[in-house]
Amino acid sequence: MQVHGFTIDNETRCKHYHSAIDVIAIKFYCCNTYYPCYKCHEEAADHKIQVWPKNKFAEKAILCGVCNTEHSIASYKEMSSCTVCGAKYNDRCSLHHHLYFAAE
Repeated sequence: MQVHGFTIDNETRCKHYHSAIDVIAIKFYCCNTYYPCYKCHEEAADHKIQVWPKNKFAEKAILCGVCNTEHSIASYKEMSSCTVCGAKYNDRCSLHHHLYFAAE
């Protein structure tokens, strides 16, 4: 799976978010393209971010950077780690959910 933006390793960490638990990429609704974070999208894409509508939360749009498993938005919003490989996800990413996903 190709991840665009400013990655610094093969587990989707980027120049903006690069702690041990920053290992997801998000497929942006506006362009159907994976980026590590909204800042990478803002800097690399030629358009504004569009959030995923609530009725599309079953779509696979979250990529685990450790095992490359795609998760649905609904599943991701309920997990703290990958259900396949066990990689811990950064729970502070939820502070940015409004930038990616419509309010529930």
